[in-house]
Amino acid sequence: MADAASFVFDFDSTLVRIESLEALADLALDGADDGAAIREEVGRLTDAAMAGEIGFGEALGRRLALLPLHRRHVEALAARVADDLALSVQRNLAFFREHADRIVIVSGGFREIIAPVAARLGVAADRVLANDLVYDAAGRVTGVDPANPLAEAGGKARAIESLDLPRPLIMVGDGWTDAEVRQAGAADRFYAFTEIVRRPPVIEAADAEVASIDELLHAEGLAGRWSYPRSRMRILLLENVHPAAVARLEAEGYSVETASGALGEDELIARIGGVHVLGVRSKTLVTDRVLAAADRLLAVGAFCIGTNQIDLEAAADRGVAVFNAPYSNTRSVVELAVGLTIALLRDVTDKSAAMHRGVWNKSASGARELRGKTLGIVGYGAIGSQLSVLAEALGLRVVFHDLTERLALGNARRLPSLDDLLAEADVVSLHVDGRRENTALLGPAELARMKPGALLLNLSRGHVLDVEALAAALRSGRLGGAAVDVFPEEPATNADPFDSPLRGLPNVILTPHIGGSTEEAQEAIGAFAAERLLAYLNRGDTSFCVNLPNVQLAEVAGAHRLLHIHRNQPGVLADLNRTMAEAGLNILGQHLKTDERTGYVIVDVDRDYDPAALQALRGVAGTLRFRTLY
Repeated sequence: MADAASFVFDFDSTLVRIESLEALADLALDGADDGAAIREEVGRLTDAAMAGEIGFGEALGRRLALLPLHRRHVEALAARVADDLALSVQRNLAFFREHADRIVIVSGGFREIIAPVAARLGVAADRVLANDLVYDAAGRVTGVDPANPLAEAGGKARAIESLDLPRPLIMVGDGWTDAEVRQAGAADRFYAFTEIVRRPPVIEAADAEVASIDELLHAEGLAGRWSYPRSRMRILLLENVHPAAVARLEAEGYSVETASGALGEDELIARIGGVHVLGVRSKTLVTDRVLAAADRLLAVGAFCIGTNQIDLEAAADRGVAVFNAPYSNTRSVVELAVGLTIALLRDVTDKSAAMHRGVWNKSASGARELRGKTLGIVGYGAIGSQLSVLAEALGLRVVFHDLTERLALGNARRLPSLDDLLAEADVVSLHVDGRRENTALLGPAELARMKPGALLLNLSRGHVLDVEALAAALRSGRLGGAAVDVFPEEPATNADPFDSPLRGLPNVILTPHIGGSTEEAQEAIGAFAAERLLAYLNRGDTSFCVNLPNVQLAEVAGAHRLLHIHRNQPGVLADLNRTMAEAGLNILGQHLKTDERTGYVIVDVDRDYDPAALQALRGVAGTLRFRTLY
C-alpha cells in the first residue's frame, strides 16, 4: 500500500450491495398492509439524505420512526449480510485482509450489521465506527445512541478526525455524507463509488469516480497498479448474445454493451474504437478493416461454432485472440437434422400446408420410414459423429466421409471418397466447416451422382452447397427433397427480406439458420464462450483459441503475470529474457508456445519491480501485444 495512506470506506452501497435500513424495512414490513407505502417513503428519505437534500440525522430518525423494527430483524440481516458484498469487494478480499491495519469503516449504519462484514474483510472491530441501535425491554428498536456523533449531521467527518489516522486519508463512499468528509478537510481525496448506485451530486463533489474497487486500486497506485481495471474494459456483444453471457461477464466486473442485430463493416468500424472484447455470432463480419480500426481489442468471442466470419489471420497478426464454442450447440443441430429427415421422408410440410388450405390428402404414397435407410454424413466432426450415433439408434445405416482421419462410432463405415458416399446414401447430411476450400462442395456434378430420389440436408455453411444446382435437381425430380438451414446470403436481421431459388419447391424445408437456436444451446454457448473470454482476460489462458497458440494457465497467485504475444521470429525469447534481466525482474515461472505465425510467452514475476521495465518489454522487436495481470 502507498506509504502511510489510510483508507476509510462507507458501508451501505459501497462494501455491500444493500442499504441496511431498506433491507431491515423489508424484514420488518413483511406481510404489512401498508408495507409498500412505508418502504417507498424509507427509500425516498434514504435517497434524499444520500444526495444531501436533507440532513442525515433527520433522515435517520424519520426512517426509524416509520419502521416496527425488532432485534430479531437486525439479527436476521446480520446473519446474511456478509453474502451481500459488492462484487468488486469480493474480488479484492486479499487487499482488505492484507492491509486491514490501514482500513477503517465509517458509516451512519448500524454496528450490528457491519460487524460480520468487517470480520470477513479482516478489519478489527475497533476500526469500525457506526451507530448503535437502542432497544426497549421487549427488543423493539427505539432509536440510536444520541451520544454517537454519527447520528448527527457532519458526524462522519468528526468521527474520522477523532481517530487521527495517518495521512493521506482516502474516503470511499456513495453518499453525500462521504463527500462532506472531504469538504470538511478530514480526507485528502474522496472517491465517489458507483458500482452499486450512482448519485450525480455526489460525483460532482468527488475528486474522482470509481466504479469498482479495481478502479480504486488502479487510481491510487496500489497492488495491481499496472493491470487495467476491469470496470474500464469495454465488452461489446452483438446479435442477441444470451443474457447468461452478459451476466457472467458483468459479475467479473467488466463493462458490457449489447446490440440486438448484426453490424455492417462500416457500422462496426464506427463502434469498435475503445472496445477491448467483441462478441459476435454468425452474421457480423470481423474483417481486416475492422481489426485495423480496433485500437484496444484484445479478443473476439464467436458465440457460435464457426469462425469463418472472422479474419483469423488478420486477428493473429495484431495479437487478438479469437475464441468460439465448438461443442455447445451440437445436440441441437443433431436433433434438427433427425427431425428434418423424418419430415422429408413423410412429406410432412407439404401435407401440413395442404391441410391449412383445407385439403385432406391421406395417402401412403411416397411416405417412407427411417429404418433401413442409409444416411451419408459428410464431415464427421462433433456434429457429424453425434448424428451418427443417434441415427443408428433409430435404425439407419450410417456411412461417412471426412478428409481427416476419424474414429468410426458404432457400426458407421468410413468411405474413401465423397463420390462413394453420394452413390450409396438415401439421405445425405452436410456437416463440414466453413473453410474456403469447401465452397460449392456439392455442385451440379456432385448432385448428379446422388441416388435418384435421395434427400439432401445442409445444416453446415451456406456456401458449401450450390443452391441453384440443388433447385434444378429438385425441379427435375432427380432428388426427392431437401432441407436447408443455411444460405450463401442471409438477411442481417429478422426485419430484412429473404429470397432463394429454393422457395416454393415441393418437399423442401427451409429454416432460417436455426440449427443451434434452442434455448439450451444458446445458454450453453453463452456460458462457454464467456468462460473462455474470462479465462483469457483474467489469467491469459488461450485454451480453445482458434488463432493463437493454446496455453492452459492457472490463476495468478503471489505474482504479476506478463503476457507477450509476438511474431514467431528468431530471437524474441532471448530479447525478452535479456530485457527482464536488465530490469531486475525475478522470474517465478515462464511458458512459451508457438505456431507457424505467432509466439506466446507468459512470465510470472515478483511484484516488486520498476514499471519502466514494462515499457522496455513492449519495445522488444516482433511484439504484437503486451499486457500485465496481477
